[in-house]
Parts: sequence; structure tokens; C-alpha cells
Amino acid sequence: MAVEPKNYVLDSFAALAYLQDESGAETVEKLFARAKAETAVLWMSVVNFAEVLYIVEREKGWVETHRVIAMIDEWPIKIVEAGRAQAFAAAHFKARHAFSLGDAFAAGLAVMKKAAVVTGDPEFRALTPEIAIEWISR
Repeated sequence: MAVEPKNYVLDSFAALAYLQDESGAETVEKLFARAKAETAVLWMSVVNFAEVLYIVEREKGWVETHRVIAMIDEWPIKIVEAGRAQAFAAAHFKARHAFSLGDAFAAGLAVMKKAAVVTGDPEFRALTPEIAIEWISR
């Protein structure tokens, strides 16, 4: 039996699934419980945080965006600023794979933190040989 990774990177797909109580929200909720129990560490790139915010603002408006920021501030996750090392790791993924820059930042952060990406985004399938994926249902 494989050892479950302790570190996880949430991409915008996972965060939005949780926020909108969609399929996969229960997986994210279980990871939050593990993070609170200190059996897991959850990370998110500031680029993926920005993705969540622009999607919420586009779909539900500015007021809801501020409510979501307050909610995310309460989550047991660490939001990582996009420095040079993360930008380089993201650029390396983006150069080799046809997916969004936000996905590349999540993948780069996962490599840096030796973490599994939590997502339901099918674009990550191409990365399964390179990084661990914790799939949530779509």
C-alpha cells in the first residue's frame, strides 16, 4: 500500500468545488480536517488564489468575492507568494504541457513542497508521471 503524501496543493478547481459545495467538496473537507489535526499540510499558490477570486467575482460579484476571501483566510492552508523559484518551476511545466498558467503554478508548487495536487481538472492527467495527484470527483 502506498504511503499517502503529507503535503497537498489545492488548485482552483478544488477550492471552487469546496466553496460551491460541488462534487469533490467532501475530499477537500477531509483534507481540511487532516490539516487541523496536523496530519497534513495544505498549500495554495497565490496564482491559484487569484484564479478563485476572479471566477467568483465574474460569476457572483464583488461582494461575494470579499466573503470568499474571508472564508479562505479561515481555511487551514498556507498561501504561497509566487517567487522566482515557483515561477521557474511553473515555467518548466508550462513549456512542456498545454494547460493554464495557474495549473502550471500548482504543479510547480507541488514539486517544491513534495506534495500531491488536489484537483479534478483533467488537464493534470498529462502530469501523472511527474507529480502525484489526489483526484476529486467532477
